Amino acid sequence: MGDIAQTASALVAPAKGILAADESTSTIKKRFDAIGVESTEPNRRTYRELLFRTPGIAQFISGVILYDETIRQKAADGTPLVKILKDQGILPGIKADVGAKPLAFSPAEVVTEGLDGLRERLIEYRELGAVFSKWRAVITIGDGIPTPYCIETNAHALARYAALSQEQMIVPMVEPEVLMDGDHTIDRCLEVSLATLREVFAQLARQRVQLEGMLLKASMVLSGKGAPTRASPDEVARYTVNCFKESVPAAVPGIVFLSGGQSDEEATVNLDAINRYAAKVGAPWQLSFSYGRGLQAAPQKVWSGKADNVAAAQRAFFHRAKLTAAARVGKYSPAMEKESVAA
Repeated sequence: MGDIAQTASALVAPAKGILAADESTSTIKKRFDAIGVESTEPNRRTYRELLFRTPGIAQFISGVILYDETIRQKAADGTPLVKILKDQGILPGIKADVGAKPLAFSPAEVVTEGLDGLRERLIEYRELGAVFSKWRAVITIGDGIPTPYCIETNAHALARYAALSQEQMIVPMVEPEVLMDGDHTIDRCLEVSLATLREVFAQLARQRVQLEGMLLKASMVLSGKGAPTRASPDEVARYTVNCFKESVPAAVPGIVFLSGGQSDEEATVNLDAINRYAAKVGAPWQLSFSYGRGLQAAPQKVWSGKADNVAAAQRAFFHRAKLTAAARVGKYSPAMEKESVAA
């Protein structure tokens, strides 16, 4: 398992994080609709090539999660997109699940599917260049949910996926996302996060998953989006790190946060606070990021489908990645937001 332990550590190298560019075709269509761009295969390829070819981006980005379509695509000049990443020293990964579906006998909850045929898909992804993978489970906080049934079903699927990934020497990124939708308090989020993570690690142990060769992709412990009063970054940091100390084994090399519906700035400020607090209390893991919207909203808007805007969009992406990487080591300040993107 030496190779996957090395890969897992490389993905959470200090001052670096992961770009989640694995939006499904339906999700990227929503993003493109918002900027007035038609979601065609050439447009999706052009946009992702723009991100991957951003000069110097490997200073801040260690890996990129790709979608099934993207891992097979070639750039405009015929170079496979995977090769563009590898040539920059960036590790390619793949979204391994096929999405969430309603959970039988629990209509308000979902379970992530994709275990059927997963071994064969992972063998193919490995041949296409993937060295890590991701599986997202969705846990919703609401009236009477999540149920233990939902948490256990999703945790079991995550563990089976993780074991199959490691069998192919692919690092699994295990993502049990506790959604921030709703008006719940940070205390309720903590309760659900603890229950979820404890079940996930119990299932991972049963499936013989090597902790040193995996990463946890986690949501921060936050108040719900619609909560009357939202917790401050310092509270988010304290609750999140303390939650992990009670539920995540020290053998896991790193935890990467999803931005999960937070604005660019909120996701950056909270990540910074978490790393400052973690340094103070001596947390045993690397605490990094695996952001999609948190890194892409700015460059998408600047690009807006126009070839003339590619260089400006790359600068916007570089700027966002630079700020997020600063937060990942607890050295971010809101004043950095106002620095010139052209700098």
